[in-house]
Amino acid sequence: MRYEDWEPLYHEICEYFSFDPDDDERAAHVAVDLSSSDATSDLVNLISGHPVTVCGNAPCLKSQVQADNITGVVIAADAAASVLLSCGVRPVVIVTDLDGIDEYAIDLNNKGTIMVVHAHGDNIPRIKTWVPKFTGPLILTTQGRPFKNIHNFGGFSDGDRAVYMARDCGASAIHLLGFDCDDQSVTPVKKGKLIWARRLLSEIGYDC
Repeated sequence: MRYEDWEPLYHEICEYFSFDPDDDERAAHVAVDLSSSDATSDLVNLISGHPVTVCGNAPCLKSQVQADNITGVVIAADAAASVLLSCGVRPVVIVTDLDGIDEYAIDLNNKGTIMVVHAHGDNIPRIKTWVPKFTGPLILTTQGRPFKNIHNFGGFSDGDRAVYMARDCGASAIHLLGFDCDDQSVTPVKKGKLIWARRLLSEIGYDC
């Protein structure tokens, strides 16, 4: 997604949540200073022309995975990776802002899983802790203007950002599991993020 197309939505999101874009930019620079990795060509080769299943981390994910025959490239949004592993499914891409992963992500990354790590104003300490640990394929993303080796595929939270990324990389089809934008068990902040996830997904033709 061109940043010029994303920027108006980004400014709306910042206003909605009272985010400071300068904090996001600061986080992006921290990430870039920690790693020069850029596995986007690997990601495009993996996804382009192929079907993709993007797994969000809604409570329904486990039952959907058990009932569904997952095909294509499996992308996990953050902690959804742990649920997939418990079902015997290894994600080949994990999209994360680092608040829902654990040491298993390092092992997966060492075995070839692409980590797509998102930098924003609230996760600078986690960036400093986790980014140096990923020695396998790594992509950095930002909510703001991309520069150097940090990208902006569009999307806001991990799940909808993964869908935008798959679309941007040329997936032939995108199947969603573990998405529930009507989840009533979440915090008020998370509820706001689900409102935005629904809107952003609808912008590119997907229901949540």
